[in-house]
Amino acid sequence: MPKRSRYLAAPLRADLKRKMVFVAGPRQVGKTTLALGLPSARKAYLNWDAAPHRDRILRSELPEGKLWIFDEIHKYRRWRNFLKGLYDVRPRGQQILVTGSGRLDLYRYGGDSLQGRYHMLRLHPLSVAELGAPNAARFHDLLRLGGFPEPFFSGSETQAQRWTREYRTLLVREEVAALENVQDLDLLELLMLRLPELVGSPLSINALREDLQVAHKTLVKWIAALERLYAVFRLSPFGAPRIRAVKKEQKHYHMDWHAVPNEAARFENLVACHLLKWVHYEQDVNGRDLDLRYFRDIDRREVDFVVVEGRQPILMVECKWNDGEVDRSLRYLKTRFPQCDAWQVSAVGTKDYQTPEGIRVSPAYRLLAGLR
Repeated sequence: MPKRSRYLAAPLRADLKRKMVFVAGPRQVGKTTLALGLPSARKAYLNWDAAPHRDRILRSELPEGKLWIFDEIHKYRRWRNFLKGLYDVRPRGQQILVTGSGRLDLYRYGGDSLQGRYHMLRLHPLSVAELGAPNAARFHDLLRLGGFPEPFFSGSETQAQRWTREYRTLLVREEVAALENVQDLDLLELLMLRLPELVGSPLSINALREDLQVAHKTLVKWIAALERLYAVFRLSPFGAPRIRAVKKEQKHYHMDWHAVPNEAARFENLVACHLLKWVHYEQDVNGRDLDLRYFRDIDRREVDFVVVEGRQPILMVECKWNDGEVDRSLRYLKTRFPQCDAWQVSAVGTKDYQTPEGIRVSPAYRLLAGLR
C-alpha cells in the first residue's frame, strides 16, 4: 500500500490537541494504519483483541508518552466508563485516540455518557478524490476492485473477489455474531448474499423476511447490526411541502460495492459511498448539517441521491450507466429547487455539457473528483 496519508490524517492530528478522538469505520478500511501513522504511535498502541494488550488495559498499565491509542476497546463492556475516567484525570497534554469497527456512538455496551469529551471521525474506503487522480481509468479501477485498500491496491479482480468472500465470512461468523445472538449463521450469510442483489431499490423487510423464512424482528436486528458495523447503510427519502414524496421506504447500499453483482447497481452504490464519505467528512470535520437522501414521490418519479443541508437540497445526482437523455425525474426536481446543483453522471458515457435549466451531464469521475 502506498505511503500516501489518508484524507483524515490532518483533521485527526488537529482534533487530538483538543479532545479525545474516536475513529470509526468498517473493518479493514485503514483505521489502524491511520493511527499508526502518528508520531510515536507504535509504542502507544493497545489492541483489545490482543490478550497481552487487554491485560495491560485491565491493569491500567498504559504506555509512556503523550499518546494512548486504544483499538477495538468498544468490545469491553465498561469501555465508556474506562475512557471517561482516563480522560477526566489525564495528565496535561495527554492525547487519547480510540479506533473501532463498530459505530462507537451507538454501540450497545454503554455506560456513562462521553458527550463533550470526544470528536468523532468516520473513515471511509478510497475514493476518486482521495486517490488524487481524477481520470476515467482510476474511476474504473475503483468500480472494478472496490474501495478497500487491500483489494484495490492488489490490482487484481481475482484478489478482489477473494477478499469480498473472506470479508463477508468475517462479518457473519465473527462481527455480527458478537453483536447478536445468532442461532443460524447460514441464514445470516444467505442474507449477506441476497442484500447486494437488492441495491438501488427500496428495501422491503417483509419481502426479504418471506424470502429467507426468518422472523421480522430477527431480520431487523441483523440489518441494524450490519449498519452498526458499517457494512451497509440505508437512505431515507427526501420530502418537502411542495413535492409529493414518499415517507417510509428506504434504500440500502454496501461499503464494499464490489459485492454488488449487477454493474449498473454497483455503479450507483459506488456513487452513494462517495457522497456519504463527503457528507460524513463535512459533518465530522466542518460541523455542517448535511444528510444524504434519495427522492421518490407517489407518482413514481425518482432521483437517486439528494444531499440536504438543514432542510434544503443542495445537490441532486442521478446515475446512468451510459450517455442518454436527461432523466425526467431529475428535470422535475430541478424545476422545484432551481438553486440546487443537479448532476446526471454516467459510468461509461463521455458527454459533458450543461442543460439550459442548469443540469450538468458528465462522466461520473468529474463530480466524484470534487468530493472529499
